[in-house]
Amino acid sequence: MDPVGADPSAPPGPLTHLSLPDSSEARPQSGADGRSLPRSWTRSAPEPSAVLREGVRRCLQQQCEQTVRILHAKVAQKSYGNEKRFFCPPPCVYLAGPGWRVKPVPGQAHQSGETGPLVCGYIGLDGASGSAAETQKLNFEEQPDSREFSCAKTLYISDADKRKHFRLVLRLMLRGGRELGTFHSRLIKVISKPSQKKQSLKNTDLCISSGSKVSLFNRLRSQTVSTRYLSVEDGDFVASARQWAAFTLHLADEDCSQGDFPPREGYVRYGSLVQLVCTVTGITLPPMIIRKVAKQCALLDVDEPISQLHKCAFQFTGDPPGGGGTYLCLATEKVVQFQASPCPKEANRALLNDNSCWTIIGTESVEFSFSTSLACTREPVTPVPLISTLELSGGGDVATLELHGENFHAGLKVWFGDVEAETMYRSPRSLVCVVPDVAVFGSDWRWLRTPITVPVSLVRTDGLFYPSAFSFTYTPEYSARPGAPGAPAAPAADADALLESIHHEFTRTNFHLFIQT
Repeated sequence: MDPVGADPSAPPGPLTHLSLPDSSEARPQSGADGRSLPRSWTRSAPEPSAVLREGVRRCLQQQCEQTVRILHAKVAQKSYGNEKRFFCPPPCVYLAGPGWRVKPVPGQAHQSGETGPLVCGYIGLDGASGSAAETQKLNFEEQPDSREFSCAKTLYISDADKRKHFRLVLRLMLRGGRELGTFHSRLIKVISKPSQKKQSLKNTDLCISSGSKVSLFNRLRSQTVSTRYLSVEDGDFVASARQWAAFTLHLADEDCSQGDFPPREGYVRYGSLVQLVCTVTGITLPPMIIRKVAKQCALLDVDEPISQLHKCAFQFTGDPPGGGGTYLCLATEKVVQFQASPCPKEANRALLNDNSCWTIIGTESVEFSFSTSLACTREPVTPVPLISTLELSGGGDVATLELHGENFHAGLKVWFGDVEAETMYRSPRSLVCVVPDVAVFGSDWRWLRTPITVPVSLVRTDGLFYPSAFSFTYTPEYSARPGAPGAPAAPAADADALLESIHHEFTRTNFHLFIQT
């Protein structure tokens, strides 16, 4: 029965989630006056132009996205009086993706009067006045891996700022002064100084958990110019004065054989066996025992939880008993091993040198990906939507997929591959869409034994394309193709019943979500 006010002669709407060609389209509930009843929502049939669909297909094939990555510490130490405790490690910004490497036609910049770098940026604290003293200009330089890089070495927060948390704000400008967008970091916790008390797991704000990201740096006599960061260059671990890297800190299982260290959950304590894995390259250091450092000595009998900005040392395993042990150390820009000596006065201590004492701090990163190749606008690309999780619900003729994340708005549409889905905006953290019929991805979908996986992305109304790390997989039940040699012919009624049972089984149990890594 058609809803009140519907045109019976109108052509049927597009097929929805696994609906059969002869099944009726699900329609919103309506009252006598034609208005939608409360707690229901109107589905508008998507009609993307052929040009837009071809553009989305080209974006997916050529991977022409642009990515902005902000890397920063989880905590920042407050400055008091006239002192300036610059954030350490300094916040970094990376521009990656082939979309940044699109060069202007030779001579075009001079004809339009636009010269200089393609992108420049300004970074500061949110809520700041924007003065030169509170923001820093970023000049990007190209890295050997083709990423553009810049860091803010002179940012600090004064004691006049009474906030307990803040964010960094990055403004990117294109050549000619056009604003590309405003990007925000994760929350940063403000601390007065590193905690000297024994940490308790009742207060986990400053503790470091297994699987979290950390940075390590070495600083001689509290001099900023002498700071060296543990990093990776050309496949080797180095002590860099210019760039720092984030490492995943894993608790390793001490009962496993050599070379096999599956990660464990929990908070990291001194005396634990840990492994550092570079988040970009995946290169790892050998398993090491993390030790607390006090007065340039490694404390061998301390097992309290590690805290932010603590001094620590990393002892390699396999040392013979009775010696001081070998520790991770830097020599100018190289990373080497240092042979410690036992403390003559205390047997539970080992004497270290300055270069084998590291400061540990948790790090955060946030990535924003987009592509301007389809957009017909000069508006900023922000806010960039970020998808965190997907949630599938429903079945039968209609299944819906809810996207959880942040920075959503009503001008976004969900796309499955190059197919636009009917989308409903719920809140800045929730979008709901109707899963497209699997038939739009292939005419033989009923007889396929292999899954169909399509990427999930978002497209703004002006054509701005936002890729994501998520995909959706259709996994069909197997059925013999009609007319196959040796296959008995089934009556039409039995065939319809079989197809209907496959259809319901498919929708009830055989949809799977995968996160692309």
